[in-house]
Amino acid sequence: MFDTLIKNGKLIDGSKVEVALEKGIIKAVASEINEPAREVIDLSGNSYLSAGWIDDHVHCYEKMNLYYDYPDQIGVQKGVTTVIDAGTTGAENIRDFYQLTKSVKTNVYALMNISKWGIVEQDELADLTKIQENLVRSALAELPEFIVGIKARMSKTVVGENGITPLELAKKIQSENNDLPLMVHIGSAPPELEEVLTRMEKGDVLTHCFNGKPNGILDQATDQIKDFVWDAYKKGVVFDIGHGTDSFNFHVAETALKAGLKANSISTDIYIRNRTNGPVFDLATTLEKLRVVGYSWEEIIEKVTAVPAKNFHLAKKGQLTVGFDADLTIFEIVENEKELKDSNGVTRIAKEQIVPVQTIIGGVIYDN
Repeated sequence: MFDTLIKNGKLIDGSKVEVALEKGIIKAVASEINEPAREVIDLSGNSYLSAGWIDDHVHCYEKMNLYYDYPDQIGVQKGVTTVIDAGTTGAENIRDFYQLTKSVKTNVYALMNISKWGIVEQDELADLTKIQENLVRSALAELPEFIVGIKARMSKTVVGENGITPLELAKKIQSENNDLPLMVHIGSAPPELEEVLTRMEKGDVLTHCFNGKPNGILDQATDQIKDFVWDAYKKGVVFDIGHGTDSFNFHVAETALKAGLKANSISTDIYIRNRTNGPVFDLATTLEKLRVVGYSWEEIIEKVTAVPAKNFHLAKKGQLTVGFDADLTIFEIVENEKELKDSNGVTRIAKEQIVPVQTIIGGVIYDN
C-alpha cells in the first residue's frame, strides 16, 4: 500500500498523470494508478502537478543583516520545495547556516561564497586575503551534501580594485575541487562582462543574465546582443535569471528571446526586502514574468525543475520519475490580469497567473 496517491492530476502539457509516494520516494508514475493508498489526493483534473520547484538563487541565512530571509517563507509556503542559497555565507560561517537549516521544512542547499565570510561582510572580494583555498577545501569536505557549488560576485562594488582576479581564483578553486558548480554574479563594470564570460566555461552559471545595466548582455547603442555573449551562450555557459532588486529588465529579456537567446534557468535572488516590497515577491511571480516575455509554460516549469537539478547535481530531484525524491508542486494556472514590474520599474500586464496549491516535500503535504 502506498503512503500517498495523487489522482487525476495534469502535467503542464495537459496530459493526465497520477503519482504514488512511499517513504519519501516516488514509487509510481502513470496516467492511471489503481492501487490502494493510506491517503488519496484527488485533483479532479483541475490542478497541474510537476516535480518540486527549485529556486537556485536565494538568500536565506537569517543572521545576515541585509540580504536575508527565512527558507520556509520563500520555499514551502510558496510552492518551492528546494532553495539554493547563493553565496550569503563563506567558509567561516556556512556551518552555522547549515545548522539553522536542519529545523526547516524546505530543502536547503548552499553555494559557498569564495570569500570566507560571504556577503555578511560587504565588498567581500575587494580584499583578496579573504579568499583562502584551504578554508574552502575544509568546508567542502565537512559539508559535501549541503554545499553544491561556489559563488563569486563579479561587479565593481564587490571586487573593488581587484578586477577579474577573484574570478580567476574561483576558477582555480573549482578546478581543484572536482569541478564543482560555479555561479557568477554580474553587475556594473569593472570587470567588463566580456572579461567574465571569456573565463567562464560550459556548465558555469551566469546569474542576473537579463539585467538592464550597460555592462549587461545587450548593447544599448544597437539594441542587440553583444557578440561575445553569443560566444559564451553557444559554448554552454548557463544563463540564469536571478531577478533580484536590480537585475531583471523586461526589454532585455524580450530582445534576447526574439534573437533566440533564452534563459536556461529561472531564479529569484529573493530576500526579505524584495519579497516584501517587490519587485520579486516570490518564484511564481518571476515565472509569470517569463510567461509575459514569451516563454511557454512547459519550458518555464522545466527551468525550475529538471534544469537547476542538473546544473547543481541534485541527482534525485527535478523529475517526476520513480526512485526520485517525493518533492512535488501542485499548482493552478488561472486567467486573470495582473500588473508585473521589473527591476527598473517597467510594467507588463500578465493574462495568466500561476498559483501554487500544495507543496509536497519528502512525501509530506503542505497546503499553500
